[in-house]
Amino acid sequence: MVLALTVCGLVVVLVALGLFVFGLRRRLIQRSGGTFDSSLRWDVPEKPDTSGKGWSYGVSRYNGDRIEWYRIFSYAPRPRRVLERASIEVAGRRVPEGEEELALLSDHVILVCLHRGTRLEFAMSEDALTGFLAWLEAAPPGQRVNVA
Repeated sequence: MVLALTVCGLVVVLVALGLFVFGLRRRLIQRSGGTFDSSLRWDVPEKPDTSGKGWSYGVSRYNGDRIEWYRIFSYAPRPRRVLERASIEVAGRRVPEGEEELALLSDHVILVCLHRGTRLEFAMSEDALTGFLAWLEAAPPGQRVNVA
């Protein structure tokens, strides 16, 4: 009986510690400011896939001339993807359709981009989209920027 209670107590402590570290990671990512909630789908085909598969929820952070994208449900201290401003080309914008409406947050808009030849879809709120496009257009002189 004592062993069972000890094991249960240890499991509760480990779960609480895991949740604490999970929350601490998010606070550390957001500490420097310039973050927004977003979803990312990497290496998508030309024809829009509205099945809702492949979307990952995360937090994006502006860091100089880069956007660092962190998965929400991860303990990794490093970003999962890094998008450089000079390599991002905006190919279009669309609203979620079909099952995508269930996979994404309700107010998100999908931005179709190319990054170094890889087609990706980046979903964010209208406010975050305005900030993202302004960040792209505010590139230093001499950088090529393609904003559709």
